[in-house]
Amino acid sequence: MTGREVTVRTADAVLEGNLDLPPGAVGVAAFAHGSGSSRNSPRNRAVAGALRDAGIATLLFDLLTAEEERVDRATAGLRFDIGLLARRLTGAVDRLAEWEGTAGLPVGLFGASTGAAAALRCAAEHPGEVVGVVSRGGRPDLAGTETLRRVRAPVLLVVGGADTRVLELNERALGELGGPGRIHVVPGAGHLFEEEGALEEVARAASAWFSRLMGARGD
Repeated sequence: MTGREVTVRTADAVLEGNLDLPPGAVGVAAFAHGSGSSRNSPRNRAVAGALRDAGIATLLFDLLTAEEERVDRATAGLRFDIGLLARRLTGAVDRLAEWEGTAGLPVGLFGASTGAAAALRCAAEHPGEVVGVVSRGGRPDLAGTETLRRVRAPVLLVVGGADTRVLELNERALGELGGPGRIHVVPGAGHLFEEEGALEEVARAASAWFSRLMGARGD
């Protein structure tokens, strides 16, 4: 396993991240974290570990600068600026196409909460660059109906069975997707998947989804 800190340069920001490459990586997943979180999200890091075990490299990076995070903690506004988050994620996808170890690899997007909307918008606007999307407890509705209809990459929506409002929003979004999609309900799990075994099920579902799309080990 090779890991390194990276700088994700986008049109409007310089962001910090962590890129981890398993030997013989067959794909790479970029993570878009959710409301009020960062690249250090323990839930995303747990899922990223499972992906690397399947031979998929992972990029976890901060969608906001340090100053923007301070503003967001006070206003909670930037975490819902889906356009901004999607542009930052697109910048990360562009960098993956350039970096040693990830250039030429198929790219998947893993989004949590509001980060899922950013991932879907990125996929809609860059259909040739994104092979699949996984959402964990996401808000795909925030991407907008027109955006959802333009998504062609296969989408897996993972939702906790006890997270009833978000489950309803995901079911509606599924019907709007322009490409293939599926909902995976984790029975009894809440929004943060803190229940015993819930996060492990998320990781297994995400790993299987990306493995099918990327031809990862064991597929």
